Amino acid sequence: MTRIAIFASGSGSNAENIVRYFSDKSYVEIVLIVSNKKDAYVHERAKELNIESVTFSKSDFDTTDKVLACLLQNRVDFIVLAGFLLKVSDNLLHAYPNKIINIHPALLPKYGGKGMYGDNVHKAVVAAGETESGITIHYVNENYDEGNIIFQAKCPVLPTDTYDQVAKKVHTLEYMHFPEVIDGLLKP
Repeated sequence: MTRIAIFASGSGSNAENIVRYFSDKSYVEIVLIVSNKKDAYVHERAKELNIESVTFSKSDFDTTDKVLACLLQNRVDFIVLAGFLLKVSDNLLHAYPNKIINIHPALLPKYGGKGMYGDNVHKAVVAAGETESGITIHYVNENYDEGNIIFQAKCPVLPTDTYDQVAKKVHTLEYMHFPEVIDGLLKP
């Protein structure tokens, strides 16, 4: 059985979607939700889903082994970033090589990098007059949004679309594909 920790900084809708998807799969267990924000709504979702959630400060992630110790204590095998806004620290990258994945709300390599998350991405896509956007699921490495791409899905961006409308299309792709891609990586 693969034991997963989900890292999230915000509301946790993708985290909940993943948990629900794997709730009846015997080969995967979501054992932990990790956040960098103690007031993130993902903690409420975790409580409702009966999953332990913990919060660590940015310095805990960057300068200590507290996060790694927690993951090891919970026997975590695989990490999924679902709206997690901090850069993953080197100690986690070394402990979990090719075992950390992220979802990005654009078609990388476009609109990636530091500061490119959520509405920032959708606003940039609309401002640039792009005709399509989508999601990219990728492995995490030492640089923001530069790890090897696992999967991409596209959606049209109409000239009349607002960034909110693009966000809704992208969220639909996230909910549809992210759990299935994780499943494809972990299925025995």
